[in-house]
Amino acid sequence: MELLNKRERSVLYAVITDFIATGEPVGSRTLTRKYGFDLSPATIRNVLADLEEAGYLTQPHTSAGRAPTERAFRLFIDALMRVRNITDDEARQISEVVDGPSDGTSMLHEVGRMLSQISGAPAILLKARGSQRTVVKLRFIPTRPDELLSVAVFSDGTVENRFIHLEHVPSDSQLERVHNLLEEVVVGKTLLALREYFQSAVHRQRDEVRSLVELSSTLISAAVEGADLSHDVIISGHARLLDQSENEDPERLKQLMLALEDREQLITLLDLTLVSDQVQVFLGSESTRLAGYPLSLVAARYSWEHGEPRGAVGVVGPTRMDYPHLVPLVGATAEAMSAALLRRRALAGGAALGSAVPANRDPQKADDS
Repeated sequence: MELLNKRERSVLYAVITDFIATGEPVGSRTLTRKYGFDLSPATIRNVLADLEEAGYLTQPHTSAGRAPTERAFRLFIDALMRVRNITDDEARQISEVVDGPSDGTSMLHEVGRMLSQISGAPAILLKARGSQRTVVKLRFIPTRPDELLSVAVFSDGTVENRFIHLEHVPSDSQLERVHNLLEEVVVGKTLLALREYFQSAVHRQRDEVRSLVELSSTLISAAVEGADLSHDVIISGHARLLDQSENEDPERLKQLMLALEDREQLITLLDLTLVSDQVQVFLGSESTRLAGYPLSLVAARYSWEHGEPRGAVGVVGPTRMDYPHLVPLVGATAEAMSAALLRRRALAGGAALGSAVPANRDPQKADDS
């Protein structure tokens, strides 16, 4: 990327800032009037021409002003942008949503609605695969002569209850020994890792210990079979894309709408945010290369303990988005979600295992994830 001098950077910054605000190409007269450059209009025109030649600006029509290219937006985001702090009202809205009375999944829906409303853009949230969640506690509670209730408390604060049907339900003393064994090995492992651990441990044990390990393996395998190991993608505010894209080419708008429907491709893109602790910005051609669609995405991961990624939150739209506002907004939302999930995890550990199973429960309504 060519180095720009101070004058060129200042003019380019002004062009992008004005284009974000208006969506219209920017001319030398506008720059002189609105941004107070101590330069003659002729000098500004020369700078604009140089920036166009370098690939940072484009001129839609001969008599029109200039519009920033994707290359210009990338330079703006990486080196020129001055982010704005979120307002007190925005911070309050984020706090109220993430700390509201809801479980992990419904919190994502609420966050999506809130983020779309504040940003004016479609919001997208990724809940990472259940297979990536580590287990805090795992208990098996007898409910009927041929049935157990498995209660798995995960490190993200979510709880999954599953009814397990067996020919012979273990005795209370057997279950107590299983629970004691689980206490020694469960923390830091996913359900799948736990199953693999006990399946391999069966062959290393003998006699009574082997029977206990076999029983533990059987129960954990049953819990895994009913567990949610999929991705959840939540999108809020589809219609806001129309407001954002008022000056967009109709074909590009169509591509943006199609991108919101292709969840597998969105997962591919959002997965890339899970490896960084910074807010990530993907622009049109970058997203096309990675996910097949020319959308722009501002996203950040939210995490559980020790920074292990739990999922991603972000906003999508055309290249012309208000990045100085969206980058800190998405970052603050992700941080608040991480903190809230840690608090929910601490609360869920005791509450889930201390709750009674209703006598007239419906097995189809056992999930509490």
